[in-house]
Amino acid sequence: SGRAPAITTDIAVDDPIGDVVAKLAYDEQQTLADTAAGLDTVQLGAAVAALAAARRTDVYGIGASGLVAQDLTQKLLRIGLIAHAPSDPHLAVTNAVQLRAGDVALAITHSGSTGDVIEPLRAAFERGATTVAITGRPDSPVTQYADHVLTTSTARESELRPAAMSSRTSQLLVVDCLFVGVAQRTYEAAAPALAASYEALAHRHGSRGRP
Repeated sequence: SGRAPAITTDIAVDDPIGDVVAKLAYDEQQTLADTAAGLDTVQLGAAVAALAAARRTDVYGIGASGLVAQDLTQKLLRIGLIAHAPSDPHLAVTNAVQLRAGDVALAITHSGSTGDVIEPLRAAFERGATTVAITGRPDSPVTQYADHVLTTSTARESELRPAAMSSRTSQLLVVDCLFVGVAQRTYEAAAPALAASYEALAHRHGSRGRP
C-alpha cells in the first residue's frame, strides 16, 4: 500500500507529531480502561489489607517496572510506612531472606518471567511473607510464588515499542490503587505523615539558593 512502517501498533514513522500525541493519548486511555475493567478487586483488596498491616514492604522490579517499584515505595514512605525497592538484584534477594510473616513482598513484572524479580519473591514466599505479583500474564512463573495476583493490561503492547509504554501505564494505575487503598485504611497515621512530608519538601524548596 506504500504506507510507512509502524513503530507502534498504530503510529507510522511519517505521522505528524500532532497525530502521535493524539494516538498515544488514546492508547493510554484505552490501556487504563482495560486495566480497570480487568482488575480483580477482591485480590486488590487483599493486597491493600496486607500492605496496610505490614511491618515492612519490599518491592521488586527491573527496568521500566523498577521505576514503578520506586514510585510505590516513595508513596508508602510518605504515609509513614517502611518500604524498600532494592535496585540491585543481589540486594533484593539478601533483603528478601530477612522477611517473615507480617511482611509483604511485591513483584512487578510485565512478562512474569523476569528471574531477577522472581528470585526475591520466591525467597520471601518461602519465609512466610505475604507476596503480591503485578503482571500482564497471570499464568506466568512469578504467580507460583504470589498469594495475590493483580493483572495489568496487555492488549496494546507491541514488540516494536521502544519501551514498555502500555505496561508501565497499566502498572502505575495498579500502584495508585494500592496506595490510595492503603492510605484509606491507615488514614489516622497516613494523614499527618503525608502532611509532614509535604511540609518538609516545601521547606526544602523554599530554602533553595540560600546560604
